[in-house]
Amino acid sequence: MRSEIKIFSGNANPQLAEAIADYLDLQLGRAKVGRFSDGEINVDISDNVRGRDVYLIQPTCAPTNDHLMELLILGDACKRASAGRVTAVIPYYGYARQDRKVAPRAPISAKLVADLLSASGMDRILTMELHAGQIQGFFNKPVDNLYSNARLSAFLERELPLENPVLVSPDAGGVERARAFAKRLGAGLAIIDKRRSGPNVAEIMHLIGDVKGKTAILVDDMIDTAGTLCGAAQAVKDQGATRVFAVATHAVLSGPAIERIRSSVIERVVVTDTIPLSAAARESGRFSVVSVASLFGEAIRAIHHDDSVSRLFI
Repeated sequence: MRSEIKIFSGNANPQLAEAIADYLDLQLGRAKVGRFSDGEINVDISDNVRGRDVYLIQPTCAPTNDHLMELLILGDACKRASAGRVTAVIPYYGYARQDRKVAPRAPISAKLVADLLSASGMDRILTMELHAGQIQGFFNKPVDNLYSNARLSAFLERELPLENPVLVSPDAGGVERARAFAKRLGAGLAIIDKRRSGPNVAEIMHLIGDVKGKTAILVDDMIDTAGTLCGAAQAVKDQGATRVFAVATHAVLSGPAIERIRSSVIERVVVTDTIPLSAAARESGRFSVVSVASLFGEAIRAIHHDDSVSRLFI
């Protein structure tokens, strides 16, 4: 007889956790994540988890360190309460961009976070659209890295006027992602040649491919400060694109991102709910949100029943 599923959420994205629980026809577990007066995180799990299959849903989005510590302490609490298996469901994996040494004395923070998650008692990791796929190898635990392109492509076809579309990668590293979208939508492909002069600073050089007279759809895994995205949007517009849209999995939207998008040529930005959209982003009227709760729900169901998760990668 299989153990019961228990789903708990930290403070990062309780709406997504609730949606996943609803999809699985479950009640979200009772866990209180608070603070002591000095700011230390305090976790109180009210439900019995002994022998249970526990899933902790927590994207490590801003404030990243707080949400990461919440997840680590939740994992430790569940393990010490004799949970049968603990899976960290991390819709957005913070620190993923620090996946290699880019300078002689730079850290590899993505590996450090992987070690911390393992040390806290996590038996498995379920995440979405890692910035660098090799991060899966940083764990000595099973890792399932889901992709949102099927959900996002379906939304684009259903909701946006895709007349003569061309998918555009804002940099060389995202070509595979843009190609996957182009294949699903039966569209063309273009690439922006980008040279970066510093962190969060990008200079657009030139366009590889034809966008003239077409609907350009910029594709990326995340939107942080939106400098790259808005620069690429202007580049394709200057090369004759009639309309410009953007699609990304993770709406990080830090610093001047929302203002940049509001004043750019991008008509609409389609993102998922891996990170909750801020009030300012919602009020801008430029964003559409596609839920990935059902995708995570199906993955949790497959993991719980020891079924294949690979069908969700298609």
